[in-house]
Amino acid sequence: MLDLDGVLIDSEHVWDQVRQRLAEERGGRWHEQASRDMMGMSSLEWSRYMHDVIGLSEPPEEINSEVVRRLGAVYREELPLIDGVTEVVEKLAARWPLGLASSSNREIIDLVLGVSGLGRFFAATVSSEEVPRGKPAPDVYLEAARRLGVAPESCAAVEDSENGIRSAKAAGMRVIATPNPRYPPAEDALAAADLVLPSIADLTLAAVEG
Repeated sequence: MLDLDGVLIDSEHVWDQVRQRLAEERGGRWHEQASRDMMGMSSLEWSRYMHDVIGLSEPPEEINSEVVRRLGAVYREELPLIDGVTEVVEKLAARWPLGLASSSNREIIDLVLGVSGLGRFFAATVSSEEVPRGKPAPDVYLEAARRLGVAPESCAAVEDSENGIRSAKAAGMRVIATPNPRYPPAEDALAAADLVLPSIADLTLAAVEG
């Protein structure tokens, strides 16, 4: 199982820039903790946060649509694919069926996998907007395992964020952390990972098997 943001693409800061700019344009009250608060939230959750906490007056569904529109424009111009990702994903897919469990919107997942050409390597992809709860709840990982037809405890998950690590661990999976240097996970979350690597480019078949 792979996460999208921070594992396949270096994008967490792009999400932040888009949401912060929207908040500033529309009279919202952006604060330093907002980025970390929303990391791992589903689109339903973070758009409500933007409305309720940041103070945007538009309905959450309109906030969601505008953020996705702006983010999609950025990705179509230049996709921030992490170095070495294509080779690693191709190698993993040749050995196991791959699932993707992401907090990104379905539209963003499909755009990234299409633009990058990585879509052909994934047997199942799940957005947290398609399950009841976003990360750190295990729902998105459990659904990805269900779609692959495998037991969660037989899966390994690659995650970069605190909420992502907690989500995969709660699903009963082996967790390989590739910490995001811009938003480092809390020490207790990182300690819950079974293995910590500098980036997905360092991921080997042996590391997945444990």
